[in-house]
Formats: sequence, structure tokens, C-alpha cells
Amino acid sequence: MARRLFIFDPPDRFVSGTLGEPGNRTFFLQARKGRAVVSVTLEKAQVAALADRMLDLLAVVESERRLEAAGDARADQGPLDEPVVEAFRVGAMALSWDATAERVVIEAQPQDESGEYLEVSDDDEEGPDLMRVHIQPDDARAFVTRAQEVLVAGRPPCPYCGQPLEATGHFCLARNGNPS
Repeated sequence: MARRLFIFDPPDRFVSGTLGEPGNRTFFLQARKGRAVVSVTLEKAQVAALADRMLDLLAVVESERRLEAAGDARADQGPLDEPVVEAFRVGAMALSWDATAERVVIEAQPQDESGEYLEVSDDDEEGPDLMRVHIQPDDARAFVTRAQEVLVAGRPPCPYCGQPLEATGHFCLARNGNPS
């Protein structure tokens, strides 16, 4: 099967989002340019890591370039674009700064047995599929704001152990097994 490249430079929209009920949500990264929409599935922890690293990257870029940090950008509140069809499940991601274009670059590759990010030329027909998105710093901040909102929209944490609470409660080890 031929390698698929999904390159958005820049996208009209780049967001994280979920489908499903809290406790049973599927997390997505989704990019759209015109009518082309690509959705990739990933873990909640991957969304959190991407948002955290993006904030770190923006802080470094702003300090090095003496750019004034923008306030929290207005997050896209819309639902994921339909239809949500998984192009692949993310295994490895890379995040970088393109100094020439002054954009944040996010790359995602599918899961494989190594779990490593593979550097492969775009011209190479062999290799993993790739989603690459180039976004401006303000759009990166908006992505982070929405990602943080998506992450906390799940089940509330137990005040004693921090584990997610089910509607029926849970077996809380911090309370010696007593239901919370």
C-alpha cells in the first residue's frame, strides 16, 4: 500500500476533540483545508503531552525572539467535522518550530512495533503515513486552550485518590477501599 501524506500548510482548522461519553471517549486530532478533512486517533495522554510541549515550545520561541506572548487565544468550540473517519492511530509525534515561516509544525505517524518516530523524506514512497500541520503561534495557543478544555471535560477526579469517578462511584484505595 502506498504511503499517505496529509499535509496542511496552513490548515483552515486544526483541533483536538472527542467522540463518546466520558469514560469511553475516543480522542482525535483533526485538520481541515477546504473540503479535505483528516482525523487521526490518539490517546488522552498524547493530547495532554502535545498541548504541554506546544506551550513549552511557544515559551522558548517567544523568549528567544523577544516576541510578546499573546494572551490565551480564543479556542475553537465547534464539534469535530463530520464524518470523523480515522486515517490512522497515532503512535509517534514530533513538534518543531519552522523559523523561516514562523510556524509550529506538528507531525503524527501511525503506531508500529518500534513506537519510534521515523524520519522519512516526503518523496520516499515507502514508510509510515504522515499527518503534518503548520500553524501560526496564535493558532497553536488556540489549539492548546481547546485541548486543555477537552482533557478536563471527562469524568471528574476523586478528591482522595485522583482517579476518575464513575457515576456509581469507585473503589478508592486512598480511603482504604471505601466507596467515594
